[in-house]
Amino acid sequence: MPHLFSYGTLQQDDVQRATFGRLLSGSADLLPGYSQDMVAIDDPQVVATSGKTHHPIVRRSGRAAGGVAGTVFEISDAELAQADEYEVAAYRRVAVTLASGLSAWVYVDARHA
Repeated sequence: MPHLFSYGTLQQDDVQRATFGRLLSGSADLLPGYSQDMVAIDDPQVVATSGKTHHPIVRRSGRAAGGVAGTVFEISDAELAQADEYEVAAYRRVAVTLASGLSAWVYVDARHA
């Protein structure tokens, strides 16, 4: 089963229920070498689901120190496809290695992927 690292709205209970039909179980982890910013969301369905007009977004920082804190979830391939449907065009899914050593998918800034 794939791992999905979330640093933003996919950690919210309401977003998980709307996207996956269930609450996910996960553990804290860190995405090293990335920094976080915010991006405006103009998709009305995503705004309605998350309750937010701006979502966190990450891009490579080039710095070994630090990183972005979040939660890593074990999900099914079908749920990964559902996460792809939820994310807007500003994001691109990439494979990363987390501080824990786990390989995971994460959504990053599509302009810098």
